[in-house]
Amino acid sequence: MEIKIKGSPFGSITRTRVLLCLNLLGTSFQRELARLLDSSPSVVQKALNGLERDGLVSGRMMGRTRSYTLNPRYFAKIEFAAFLRRLAEADADLQARTAELRRRPRRAGKPL
Repeated sequence: MEIKIKGSPFGSITRTRVLLCLNLLGTSFQRELARLLDSSPSVVQKALNGLERDGLVSGRMMGRTRSYTLNPRYFAKIEFAAFLRRLAEADADLQARTAELRRRPRRAGKPL
């Protein structure tokens, strides 16, 4: 089932898709999200900055990289995550891309 989105409940399609990715992945960073969404890193960073300012996303530094997750202190965290899960059901392509994403390093010397 394909759903055509005319508007977005979070201001823009990019902001909505960033939230969907963060809900599916748990935690991510700007370049990884840009790759998943086929978008430029600057557009994703702008969306992340706005979402963080709105209190929906929280970011923290891990070394020199800023890692993002849904804000665990958001007052409606459970309902918000359920809403995002429901929205993600309509985007099979995004679900497939996040499922294929390798989340841990490959053991040294292991064949591809």
